[in-house]
Amino acid sequence: MTIKEALNSASDTKALIIGAGSLAQAAQQFREQFGDGSKALIVADNNTWRVAGKEVSERFRTAGIIQDEPFIFDYPELHAEYKHIDALTEALKKTVAIPVAVGSGTINDLVKLSSHLTGKRYMCVATAASVDGYTSFGASITYNGAKQTFECPAPQACLADTNVIGLAPADMTAAGYADLFSKITGGADWILADRLGEDPIDSTSWHIVQDSLHDALADPEGVRKGDTKATAALIEGLMMSGFAMQSLRSSRPASGAEHYFSHLWDMEHHRFKGEYVSHGFQVSIGTLTVLGLYEQFLKSSFENIDIEAVCNNHPTLEDVEKKVVNLFKDSDFLDRCLSETRAKYVTRKRLAEQLHLLVDQAPEIRASLGKQLIDLQTARERLQLVGAPVDPEQIGITHERLHHTIIKAPYIRNRFTILDLGVRIGGIGVSG
Repeated sequence: MTIKEALNSASDTKALIIGAGSLAQAAQQFREQFGDGSKALIVADNNTWRVAGKEVSERFRTAGIIQDEPFIFDYPELHAEYKHIDALTEALKKTVAIPVAVGSGTINDLVKLSSHLTGKRYMCVATAASVDGYTSFGASITYNGAKQTFECPAPQACLADTNVIGLAPADMTAAGYADLFSKITGGADWILADRLGEDPIDSTSWHIVQDSLHDALADPEGVRKGDTKATAALIEGLMMSGFAMQSLRSSRPASGAEHYFSHLWDMEHHRFKGEYVSHGFQVSIGTLTVLGLYEQFLKSSFENIDIEAVCNNHPTLEDVEKKVVNLFKDSDFLDRCLSETRAKYVTRKRLAEQLHLLVDQAPEIRASLGKQLIDLQTARERLQLVGAPVDPEQIGITHERLHHTIIKAPYIRNRFTILDLGVRIGGIGVSG
């Protein structure tokens, strides 16, 4: 699917510019989207102001666009936490200016939610190919100790200058590649959910993500070296993922079980060498782990499962709640996990229906997953080439903690994935 077709399917974003030197079009894009006479307020941090914000401001000034003083987050380590939403929201309430987010995922999410809370639309100038959230519906913000997705519209206009993005730290680009790579396992989870009657695939959003996915991931070495063509393909793939989420008003087209690893570690306030680990790097480990689980699953004889025995051993909701309390009793997000778990609990009758679908459609499920997935070794090689971590110790996660994460992850989100199937059939390494 083309960018134009994806934009037509997107609910919020009306314009996207990707290209070398495209910062020169920032003022024109702002005017076209928000009209003559609209005032702008650039939001950035110290780094993104230096690499792009200052130039955008100057181009606005030259074009005669009135601006408020820029809102600069002056933090050595800025994260998408709700306290920053409070500060930015207060600033936006005092002006009629249109916010212009200049930065990567954190800046964009902060502006996205703050704009929504103050009844404004906004424009985004991306400074790194680090996340797929630029054009997504919703903002991922840490609130009351837990990472949560708040519903809010994507930017009305987005601009990505590949000259700027090519200068971003290599780790940020590698994180973006890993985030896009995760659409492989995320897609597999959606296939499984669709086949088992949990969550039907939406054709439009599926094709927005999956049609160009392998092309966008084709040159990890080029991405690592900052090759213009490879970088442009990567940022386009990330933007397309966001359009799919807009189209469906859900993150389902762009994430599956692999994202739960990152969300859980964020909720547990994981740090490595005193610093937070990027979303993309955490997802890299999650993706490889989930690929391993799928390899186990496809090697198993799941079409010969004893449905009656599995259903007889299926725990009651009360038993599951006790397990969740035991797993998360020392956390500050137990209530959320209980709520999510209750929402996706299935009765023995529903489980039997689901397992019959699994058995009856075994050949089709094998074929669909085989077409979607990539083998684990190839995935490791490509992620390693781009500079993403491939072993959990590289981000400070022991194998023991990774095992516990596999056990805990199914209970943090009401969405069916390979992890849930593992729990329900008592296999593929996730029964705990």
